[in-house]
Amino acid sequence: MVVSFVESCVSTQDELIGAVRSGAINPPFALVAKVQTNGVGSRGNEWESKEGNLYFSFCVDENSLPSDLKPASASIYFAALMSEYLKSCGSKLWLKWPNDFYLGDKKIGGVITTKIKNVYICGIGINLKNSPSFANVLDIETSPQNIVNGFIQYLNLGFSWKQIFSKYLIEFDKSKVFDAHIGGEPVSLKDAILLEDGSIMINNKKVYSLR
Repeated sequence: MVVSFVESCVSTQDELIGAVRSGAINPPFALVAKVQTNGVGSRGNEWESKEGNLYFSFCVDENSLPSDLKPASASIYFAALMSEYLKSCGSKLWLKWPNDFYLGDKKIGGVITTKIKNVYICGIGINLKNSPSFANVLDIETSPQNIVNGFIQYLNLGFSWKQIFSKYLIEFDKSKVFDAHIGGEPVSLKDAILLEDGSIMINNKKVYSLR
């Protein structure tokens, strides 16, 4: 995978989406920025983007991914790969449903994925050095470059969705003390049941959330 490191951009995710749509970039490709001026967070919110944190987006062709991975499960798959890599480095982070990185009860990052024809474009943001007062930072010392390289190595290992989901399922109970924004409203996950594609059954409704 070609990796481009830049000093600054509006949003690595928006930049890569535009480049894929125009044909300027073909997968596999990754873009990493020191600073984002208008980063994209969950539910379309702005992601605070101070220097020192990880701002990383990449694109891959669907044919390069495991055959058992469904489009609706992609964000969880990519987030779980990143989580597994960082845990291998000594981090105690965990993955809150559907695709947010947490330390204890504080968010430290998240994942957003877009699919354009046969190309997945995934953005990953993680607080490494700076965070808002309500959030936290990663609990190990590392650099954006090390994380990107390590994540790409894990991606290239070709773990199946079944392998990834089995690990994700073990952590799901931690999510049950939280709310998730579903249809724009906070909904308790206390009675949620995790299904095999990464969606949840809650209030007799199957929900994929915004991933």
